[in-house]
Amino acid sequence: MEIQVNHVHSFSLKQPPFSAYPHHRTATTVKVHAVSGNPVKLIQSGTVIAIHPKDAAAAINDDQGYKLLDIRPEWEREKSRVTGSMHVPLFIQDMDNGPLTLLKKWVHFGYIGLWTGQYFTMMNPNFIDQVEKMVPDKTTKILVACGEGLRSMMAMSKLHKNGYTNLGWLAGGFNRAVDGDFADVEGPEKLQYATIGGASYYFLKLLILLQAVGKNTSN
Repeated sequence: MEIQVNHVHSFSLKQPPFSAYPHHRTATTVKVHAVSGNPVKLIQSGTVIAIHPKDAAAAINDDQGYKLLDIRPEWEREKSRVTGSMHVPLFIQDMDNGPLTLLKKWVHFGYIGLWTGQYFTMMNPNFIDQVEKMVPDKTTKILVACGEGLRSMMAMSKLHKNGYTNLGWLAGGFNRAVDGDFADVEGPEKLQYATIGGASYYFLKLLILLQAVGKNTSN
């Protein structure tokens, strides 16, 4: 299913495209491919509020009172994270070493893992329980975030089904954040690069280096 993400209720949010140069805010329409219509309907109806990365800092301060829930896997969060954010991963590394799983892992590494640096994962079976322990009051405002926005759509749908009533969705995820959107960020990498790993990470670094050389040459 393909939908277009302009304003919250129409689910057509103007977002910059992710590139190696995140400071370029070129207006474009983000297309979100949703596995099911339920998360989309929650946003379209206003049941869940879509919040841009540039507006997230205001949403999580005392004015609006959202708590930021980072649902990325641990290896993405280790690279970069918003200071003070909560963390419960929606997906965790699949540690099963049975023959079938090992075959899947090998295929995953060849087609995805080598390029992206992502591990072979499984859904966290304790996701809801872990969130409930961290946020027992289900009327608490929670802004759900991931790298690109798709995993967080799945997470906020699960949270809504389990009784959480004041949910926000970080539209486009941390990948669409630029320097300064979040005042306090921890980790060795930029927040918008945390989902990038493997060979693609070195390709990105090369692009950034070439951009810097180009600027120096033009000056």
